[in-house]
Amino acid sequence: MLTKPLITIAKNGVGAFVFSCRKIEFNYCERSGSSRGMIEYLQNHLIPFAKENPQLEVVVTPRPSKHPLITGTYLNRKQKQVCVRNKKPDAIAEIVKLIRDNTGVTAKKRFKKPVISTTESIRGIWSPFHTRPHSI
Repeated sequence: MLTKPLITIAKNGVGAFVFSCRKIEFNYCERSGSSRGMIEYLQNHLIPFAKENPQLEVVVTPRPSKHPLITGTYLNRKQKQVCVRNKKPDAIAEIVKLIRDNTGVTAKKRFKKPVISTTESIRGIWSPFHTRPHSI
């Protein structure tokens, strides 16, 4: 007899694909020259992007006297922020796709030492007996 009921574990990609990104926030300044590309992107490209991605929450907020910023919030509660000052709308569209497709997991260092060797150093282990004696 089984003591636990059999439960299938859902995995991403089996049955349906779930994006890791939950929310994309666009911050811009209405008067700043560095926000020209962002304002043009918001006017021309944002509504089609939001219609193509109904699973994302899209938030647009003004941020006076600051550079434009795009923030992505992920399922694991991590955030990725990208400053898009002086960028053209096509470059901003690529950054938005990058934020949408990202998983939110930070890259970890894979190796402690880049070279694995049997000896720690070419010269060997240092010892005070290898140097000339000091005279006082």
